[in-house]
Amino acid sequence: MMRYAPIAAGVGAGSVIYLAWRGVDVLPILFFAGIIAVLAYYGNNKLGGKTSFAVMGGEGERQPAIVFDDIGGQEVAKNELREALEFIRDLDGIRRLGIRPLKGILLAGPPGTGKTLLAKAAARFTDSAFVGASGSEFVEMYVGVGAQRVRQLFKQARGLARKQGKASAIVFIDEIEVLGGKRGQNSGHLEYDQTLNELLVQMDGLATDDEVRVLLIAATNRADMLDPALLRPGRFDRQVQVDLPDKTGRLQILGLHTRNKPLAADVDLGAVAADTFGFSGAHLESLVNEAAIAALREGGQEVTARHLKGAIDKVILGEKLDRLPGADEKRRIAVHEAGHAIAGELRRPGSVASVNVAARGKALGYVRQTQADDLYLHTADQLKDKIVVALAGAVAEDIVLGGRSTGAGSDFQQAAALARQLVLGGMSDLGIVSADDLPQGTLHMAVASLLQGLEAETHALLAARRDTLDRVVAVLLENEGLSGDEFRALLSVPVQ
Repeated sequence: MMRYAPIAAGVGAGSVIYLAWRGVDVLPILFFAGIIAVLAYYGNNKLGGKTSFAVMGGEGERQPAIVFDDIGGQEVAKNELREALEFIRDLDGIRRLGIRPLKGILLAGPPGTGKTLLAKAAARFTDSAFVGASGSEFVEMYVGVGAQRVRQLFKQARGLARKQGKASAIVFIDEIEVLGGKRGQNSGHLEYDQTLNELLVQMDGLATDDEVRVLLIAATNRADMLDPALLRPGRFDRQVQVDLPDKTGRLQILGLHTRNKPLAADVDLGAVAADTFGFSGAHLESLVNEAAIAALREGGQEVTARHLKGAIDKVILGEKLDRLPGADEKRRIAVHEAGHAIAGELRRPGSVASVNVAARGKALGYVRQTQADDLYLHTADQLKDKIVVALAGAVAEDIVLGGRSTGAGSDFQQAAALARQLVLGGMSDLGIVSADDLPQGTLHMAVASLLQGLEAETHALLAARRDTLDRVVAVLLENEGLSGDEFRALLSVPVQ
């Protein structure tokens, strides 16, 4: 239709000129023609007519191709993804054995774990064209726009594969929960359901004898929100869990991100990996980048261990603030953090990485703790130790200053959550309980009893070391911070 538009425009313009020459008032005609032109332009550009999605390897792209070796800390996910991609690479074997090719692969996991990188590496691994989009690109207030864009996405993928001379294409949709959420939740707005229906139709249309074989890879951190029709076999046949990396994975990721950075001799990436439990790949990349920025600010030629340790604090809590508390308030902060640190080191020797009373983000002071190994299960004693450490700040204020402050509010919330976890995990005097059947009053009494007993234990622990507490507070007021080794020297407790 669009190729006839210039002809129609020429005929129309000629007709208007002829009518004007004959003395006919052409203003109404021009007015209505202008309205039609505006509507046509709006419909073509705004309602999905010219939507183009991101491609990899397109003209002007300078980024190097991503391969699986460029992605660290996700060995299980990479292996599972490679296995699922074999149907694209071994079409003859698929046909010989009568195997139905996979139509979709769902990458599920927390943000920043490398789901988009895995999808791009999959395109490289299978020598496929790659077209990517975000779920938010499909949903608009105009009925039918989302469905039209889904069709365009698959059409663009096939067209790109033909243009690049490839036999397969990968369509990647990030945040698929936006368009693939459970149907019926958006009452009065059927555009969501219509868009999802079109996606289901496109996935059902994939077959082994297609001129261009298309595989849909989607990513989400909310797999629980997806419609069951998407998750059934024949649509998303494989669900690959992309979890936060473990210690070995973090070390691998740090190695990848420090390849192009000069590291000082004192840098131990294994120690950094141990200090960053719970970090995603994106957090680790930011950590290394912030360390390099700190080295640049100081005019250094190398990234040192000090830069990396400072970057860990910055990634967790944010940049240092110019907030300057008064002398009394600063002393209270030092007492509070010293209590946390002493309890933490006594309960888990070697765990304190740093103690600081300089404000970062929303924290006026903080104690950063590490653990030798990643822990995914906790015993009752380990949970009680965590509660003691959480309560130690307020208890230290009681012992030294004779009262508490509002700074312990978040500590109390953490302690109560841990105590609740103890009760509901069957590790309290109540024994095995059902969270649904346990009366709230009984739960409250059990949690309160646990907290009161552990508070008394924490008070006895710190009161017996009042001299040490005062010594740590004095050094913190003078230096604003202590490393883990400096703190242990003050504590005079040998690391076991």
